[in-house]
Amino acid sequence: MGQSEVLNSRQLGASLSRPTVSSHLAFTLLSVVALMVMFSLLRLALFIYNRELIGSTPAATFVEAFITGMRFDIRMVVYLIAPLVFAVVSVRAMSWRGVWRAWLTATASLTMFLGVLEMDFYREFHQRLNSLVFQYMSEDPRTVMSMIWYGYPVVRYLLAWAVATWMLYLLFKGIDRATRPSANGPTAAAWYVRVAVLLVVVVACVLAARGTLRQGPPLRWGDAFTTDSMFANHLGLNGSLSLIKAAESRFSEDRDNIWKATLPVEQARDTVRQMLVMPDDKLVDADEAAVRRDYTPPANGTLPVKNVVVILMESFAGHYVGALGAPGNITPYFDKLSKEGLLFTQYFSNGTHTHQGMFATMACFPNLPGFEYLMQTPEGGHKFSGLPQLLSARQFEDVYVYNGDFAWDNQSGFFANQGMTTFIGRNDFVNPVFSDPTWGVSDQDMFARGNEELDKLHATGKPFYALLQTLSNHVPYALPKDLPVQPVTGYGSLDEHLTAMRYSDWSLGQFFEKAKKSPYYKDTIFVVVGDHGFGTPEQLTEMDLFRFNVPLLIIAPGIQDKFGATRDTVGTQIDIVPTIMGRLGGVARHQCWGRDLLNLPEGDKGFGMIKPSGSGQDVALVYGNRILIKQKEGDVRVYDYKLGKDFGVTRIENTPEQSEMKARLESFIQTATKSLLDNTTGVVDSKPQNK
Repeated sequence: MGQSEVLNSRQLGASLSRPTVSSHLAFTLLSVVALMVMFSLLRLALFIYNRELIGSTPAATFVEAFITGMRFDIRMVVYLIAPLVFAVVSVRAMSWRGVWRAWLTATASLTMFLGVLEMDFYREFHQRLNSLVFQYMSEDPRTVMSMIWYGYPVVRYLLAWAVATWMLYLLFKGIDRATRPSANGPTAAAWYVRVAVLLVVVVACVLAARGTLRQGPPLRWGDAFTTDSMFANHLGLNGSLSLIKAAESRFSEDRDNIWKATLPVEQARDTVRQMLVMPDDKLVDADEAAVRRDYTPPANGTLPVKNVVVILMESFAGHYVGALGAPGNITPYFDKLSKEGLLFTQYFSNGTHTHQGMFATMACFPNLPGFEYLMQTPEGGHKFSGLPQLLSARQFEDVYVYNGDFAWDNQSGFFANQGMTTFIGRNDFVNPVFSDPTWGVSDQDMFARGNEELDKLHATGKPFYALLQTLSNHVPYALPKDLPVQPVTGYGSLDEHLTAMRYSDWSLGQFFEKAKKSPYYKDTIFVVVGDHGFGTPEQLTEMDLFRFNVPLLIIAPGIQDKFGATRDTVGTQIDIVPTIMGRLGGVARHQCWGRDLLNLPEGDKGFGMIKPSGSGQDVALVYGNRILIKQKEGDVRVYDYKLGKDFGVTRIENTPEQSEMKARLESFIQTATKSLLDNTTGVVDSKPQNK
């Protein structure tokens, strides 16, 4: 080591032994600037990566979003620099520059990693990081890692993250060198001066983290919703903060994300009964159960069927279905089938995750705040009054055919507890046409096996019901090498997704071609429905309606003669079970949170309560062509909407229906939540009795 290097080393050591408040604050302030720039760059990357969502939104709107985003970023930065702020009271702590560099580099690197992860997360879900991250982490790690490895450029992202981390290290090292006090500078201030400085800095940090000088609550999620562009509003949030908030809700013992009661119990229950109990219903156990009733459908509404087949199509978004007005010929087989049955044109999933589609469709229970992953919670062990209970009581045989592993989402545990007995999953297929390492066999394999299983059930001579669930239209979209359909082009980043959707549609068509040749076909009601939609470049309201809009097609002998070819009645997946029971006929005691859509009073527009995946409490009530959205934080908003080819939304201010719709939404969620917690959701009362 040369003489000059020795001198520099000694000077550096001397400076470390004489830290000052001013040098420490300079180091902290420059680090704040660096972190703020990093978060803005992450927001810019998210904006560029998802630029297809810009649409016709003016640039000024996104400028506003970036400015709003800085308010959320500063809160996150305050959390990151908190240890440095409190270090000002200790001369020794201020001298730990190596520790502070490591802390800043590590935390900034972690948030950088989350920012890289969020680019594809937002493209897929149109949401900032939320509890879905923890949901996937809690599932089978092997499947999750396989999905990520085959679905995204993992190596490229990791390399970019490593380079960014190295650059962050160099940046904080440079800030460290630039703010070190000189060896001959003043000594550290007295303790009482340092305490006074700490108090001033803490007050400044609290004001910055609060994000607003208004009275009342600090900066809230809803404060980012300042524009008419959902993409811009979401850009205004901070993904790391959103994830922290989701973690607080998910792992809180108080289950803070469960809906809090806002109405008297009796008032909410009576409102729900007005919403759900129809003229042909008779309430039973009214003191214990909210909406348990005996349903006797009119004889002229039944159909000559004895078997039921429900087909749950993965990510079958109504926005891209030709029969609902979409161009591109993405779903030619479904479009052809729709001419043979009854198609609902304003239909919605109850959630945006397959998990919610399964229990809403088969157990006719809504997707509630705090119970988005109901099948994996203790309450998921309760008895519901869905298709398994109602048809098992009538001695129906059953089968559930699925491409993948039934351990995912606790499907086998949940549905076995509800009454299903036969499960055909990925390990039960012999010599499939295609099997990917993530999810399992292809949709054409699943449907081919479905045909075989239905023929076997018919051979028993007993009535049966079946659930057939597709999976190929899911990341990583692993499809057979030699596709039986033409790949979709012209949709940018959605080309691969829509190609998988076209392949699933083809597989559905092959299933029906074979089913029509089977003797059971003429005695069966088929229900084809999407489990949820997916993100599109066009977003309708902050609820992103296209992620909920799915087709519902009912095919059965004589259905068009009695009910026509299309219906614009609003409905959701929880209406499927009572609609099926209405076609089978006979008295059905149930406690479904939906209604028979083919036996509604004259002029009834239909309604549906929807909620996205994640831990947020933002919910909506769709009523006819109007939707009321109640955000977790923020004002209630009402829109008129239109789906199909000429889609669009119009904000409605001060509508007289708003208070009534809000009361219905709150009553519905409050009463359903209470019923779930009280374990009174089944056909019979399961509530523990007082001894």
